Amino acid sequence: MTIHRFFVDAQAAVGDRFPLPAGIEHQVRRVLRLADGEPLTLLIGDGIELDCRLDGGDCVVEARRASAGEPGHRLTIVQALLKGDGLEDVIRQGTELGVAAFRLVVAERCVARELSPRKLDRLRAIARESAEQSERGVVPAVDGPVPLDSVPGPGLVMLAERHDGRRLGDLPPPKAVAIGPEGGFTPAELERAAAAGAELAGLGPRILRSRTVAGAVAAAVLSRTGDFA
Repeated sequence: MTIHRFFVDAQAAVGDRFPLPAGIEHQVRRVLRLADGEPLTLLIGDGIELDCRLDGGDCVVEARRASAGEPGHRLTIVQALLKGDGLEDVIRQGTELGVAAFRLVVAERCVARELSPRKLDRLRAIARESAEQSERGVVPAVDGPVPLDSVPGPGLVMLAERHDGRRLGDLPPPKAVAIGPEGGFTPAELERAAAAGAELAGLGPRILRSRTVAGAVAAAVLSRTGDFA
């Protein structure tokens, strides 16, 4: 039996019985046509899940528990802007795999140089939907774009194409990994990042599409920490 999951505002889910949150009422009643007595799971964004059943216009809480879908290792993907709908794949796949947060940056080789408020809202909606689908307990934050040079520092790994030294797997599981745009980071960007304390590493001999790298990074890092596969 499929039990539908919804993220809701914590203030709309206080106590053991409360009105069905307005933000999901249409989806629950009109789209899914859930009836009284049927179960649903509400997530309030802090890793806690509420197992509920519908009763009239209310949700009755039957159990509260920690989400089993949240990784212990909190990985942030620092992603350069991509052209077209590339960022949608990054957010969707990264969220499903367990990325904790996304920070968008503008790098020298970015074809796209800005992100509209509407597009940013779309990416945040994708993160929310993907978190629900993959049984996450927290929706990853998607921060609006900032210049790349404002991000690098200690604790960050910058991915460099065809890096002839260390690979990502040679390093301790990082807290943050920066991924370049189409064409990757420029040598000057990598040099400045290293000077600021970031580490440089490659993924291996193959060159991946920019929209694919975040998923590969998340799988590689989180599998080593026991949070994936």
